[in-house]
Amino acid sequence: MAKHNIPEIKADATTGIWGMSIDMDVCTGCQACVAACAMENNISFVGEKDSGYGRSLHWMRSEHTFEGEFPEVETSSFQPVLSQQCGNAPCEPVCPVFASVHSQAEDLNLQVYNRCVGTRYCANNCPYVARVFNMRDYDRPDPLPNQFNPDVTVRRRGIMEKCTFCVQRIHKVEDQAKSEGREVIDGEMQPACAQACPADAIVFGRLDDPESKVSKVAKSGRGVQLLEELGTLPRVTYLKEEKDHGRIG
Repeated sequence: MAKHNIPEIKADATTGIWGMSIDMDVCTGCQACVAACAMENNISFVGEKDSGYGRSLHWMRSEHTFEGEFPEVETSSFQPVLSQQCGNAPCEPVCPVFASVHSQAEDLNLQVYNRCVGTRYCANNCPYVARVFNMRDYDRPDPLPNQFNPDVTVRRRGIMEKCTFCVQRIHKVEDQAKSEGREVIDGEMQPACAQACPADAIVFGRLDDPESKVSKVAKSGRGVQLLEELGTLPRVTYLKEEKDHGRIG
């Protein structure tokens, strides 16, 4: 991870440029964010066999690595990894059918499911391994179909999937604020992962608002980004640990 530099961001007056920060000093690796993401976005349960073949469907994962030789082994901090919502996303220009698109309003990387033909070029070009391929139509025994979120498309086999920063929630909050003739209040919008985090390690908000918590955090001395040297302009900021917990920094 490289030192973080926030680029100048401009947004439409009625929308916002959204970003996220994840505090590595607070995250416990409980994976509540992973479970909440799956339930909010209708992500299929793959099962043990397909997971063993590397076909699991996760829009968010918690990484935990080890370094050294036994018994001198150090562990890394728990690191939730999701789509970094790059401002200069390498996954977008390689899609032959323009299914991997960029939202100019929110500055998000989105996926047009009914346009995707499953070439998986976007996955090959994503340095964060944040895109997953839906290998099959997985069975959902009763009563699991009753938990579907009606605000999110149920995907079928043969297409790519990825985190969207819970764009359905973003639109709902923005529409509500617009109908009331006001701006979105800082903290009013929370993706499922941030809402479920028991340690409040995930902060979400508008990066184009200099007074928002996520904007201030992103510009703090602790802020770093994944593979920033690639010039992808990620919208996710990781706050490196302030204390030595015997982990890899």
